[in-house]
Amino acid sequence: MSKTETESRIGEDVSSIQDVTDAVEKFTSDLSAFTGDIQAELKQQKERLTMLERKSISAARPHLAAATDFDAPHQKAFDAYLRTGEDDGLRGLELEDKAMSSSVNSDGGYLVDPQTAETIKSVLNSTASIRAIANVVTVEAGSYDVLIDSSDVGAGWADETSATAETGTPNIERIAIPLHELSALPKASQRLLDDSAFDIEGWLAGRVADKFARAEAAAFINGDGVDKPTGIMTYPTVAEASWSWGNIGYVATGADGDFNGADALVELVYALGAQYRANGSFVMNSKTAGAVRKLKDADGRFLWSDGLTAGEPARLLGYPVLIAEDMPDIASGADAIAFGDFAAGYTVAERPDLRVLRDPFSAKPHVLFYATKRIGGDVSDFAAIKFLRFALS
Repeated sequence: MSKTETESRIGEDVSSIQDVTDAVEKFTSDLSAFTGDIQAELKQQKERLTMLERKSISAARPHLAAATDFDAPHQKAFDAYLRTGEDDGLRGLELEDKAMSSSVNSDGGYLVDPQTAETIKSVLNSTASIRAIANVVTVEAGSYDVLIDSSDVGAGWADETSATAETGTPNIERIAIPLHELSALPKASQRLLDDSAFDIEGWLAGRVADKFARAEAAAFINGDGVDKPTGIMTYPTVAEASWSWGNIGYVATGADGDFNGADALVELVYALGAQYRANGSFVMNSKTAGAVRKLKDADGRFLWSDGLTAGEPARLLGYPVLIAEDMPDIASGADAIAFGDFAAGYTVAERPDLRVLRDPFSAKPHVLFYATKRIGGDVSDFAAIKFLRFALS
C-alpha cells in the first residue's frame, strides 16, 4: 500500500467520525430545544391553573384553619375575650359573607370562632349517636317542619270509552320539630386564664363538645320532647302486624328477656319496607352487641362481622351497626335493638351557631363560660324504624 493510499484512508476515517460527532451534536441541540419548548408549555399551563385556582378560592368559603390570615385576628380577639373579658377586638372585626365570623348576639355573648366551632362539630359527629345516621338539617328559624305523605294515591284501570272514577287522595302529615336550647357552663380560675401556655380555646371546645355530645345522644334515644328533642323510645310501640302511623312497630324474639335463636333478627330486617331496607342500620348498646356477637346461623357461622377497615362499622346480617349506649339493655319486654333507615326516619334540626358568654362575676375567683346551642330532633317517618322486643309476643 502506498503512502498516498494510507493518508486517503486515514482521512476517510476522520471524516466519518466527524460526521457522527456532528450528528450527535445536532441531535443534542434539537433535544434541548424540544425540552425547552415542553418546559415552556408546562410553565404556561401551570400559570393558567394557578390563576383559575385563585379565582375559585377567592369566591369560596375561607378555610377554617388557625394558620390563615382570616382566622388570626379573630382568634386573637376571641382569646382575649375569654381570658380578660376585653371585647373591643371582637367588636372591631368586620363581618365577611359566607364566613363564621364574630358578631354580637342580641342576647349577649359572641359566636365561637371558626376553629373552636369546627372542633366541637367534629366531636359531635364522631360520637356514638343517632346523629351519625340521621338526617341532619341546618335551620335559621325556631322550628323545622317535615311533610310526610303517609298514604298512597289511588289508581284504577280504565278503557277507551268508560268514565274514570275519582281515586283516593294522599294524606300529608306535618311534623314540627321545635329547636331547644342546649347549654353548658364550664368554669376556669382567673389564674389559669392568665397563664399564656394554657390553651383556653382547646379546653373550652373539649368541655363543651363532651357535654353537648352526651346530652344530645341521650335525648335522641329517650328524650320526652319537653325542652329537649323527642327520642325514638318515647313513641308508642305496637306489634308489626297491627302497625299504624304514629306508632313504631316491633318484632318479638319469642323468648322473655332473651333471644330464641337468630330468626327474630331476620324477621326484624324484613319487617322494614324494601324502600327503607337498602339504607338500614342496627342501633343497640354495647351489652346487647356482646350478646348478638355470639349468635350463629344454622351452619354455625356468626351473624356478626367486624369492619374490614379502620373506622368502618361492624355489620349484622350485612347491615351496619351503630353502638348507642343510651339504648336499653336486654331485659323482659325491652326494645333493646332498633333497625331502620334513620336518614328517613329521624331528623335532627340545629342552628349553625354556637354562642359563648363570659361571666367573671357569678363564681369568683372563677370565670364561667356559658355556651349555648339550639337543636331539635324527632321521628319524621314512623314506617322507617322498627324495634326488636325481647318478649314472647
